Amino acid sequence: MTVELVALSDRPLDVAAHFAAVAHPAAGAVASFVGVVRDHDPGARGEVTLLEYSAHPSAADELARIARGLDAPGLRIAVSHRIGDLAVGETAIVACVASAHRAEAFDACRELVERVKAELPVWKRQHAADGTTNWVGIA
Repeated sequence: MTVELVALSDRPLDVAAHFAAVAHPAAGAVASFVGVVRDHDPGARGEVTLLEYSAHPSAADELARIARGLDAPGLRIAVSHRIGDLAVGETAIVACVASAHRAEAFDACRELVERVKAELPVWKRQHAADGTTNWVGIA
């Protein structure tokens, strides 16, 4: 397993760069996940207009740790998460995993995204059209 790309960024994420980072001749499959900001959430009072992502200072190191934790031979991994203000439709996370076979790529990509959601110290503040805000991911 090799981690080809890991980033926490306040700039737009490049899906093609993640795909290119994991592509190689032995890869018969590249599974990807692109998480985008949607206009609704059960925790918001109204239509979501903006997400404000903030991160703990250790978040970049934690993202690398999470990616390295998918220890399986032959995998190549690229994963990035946005921080800062994101409008509806913008990309918040990109994950790509390449492997020789599709089942391994799908399984590893899903596991990667689930671990990022559960373990990465990144929080979001949702802004609604009515001016209200609420935090997500802070217990």
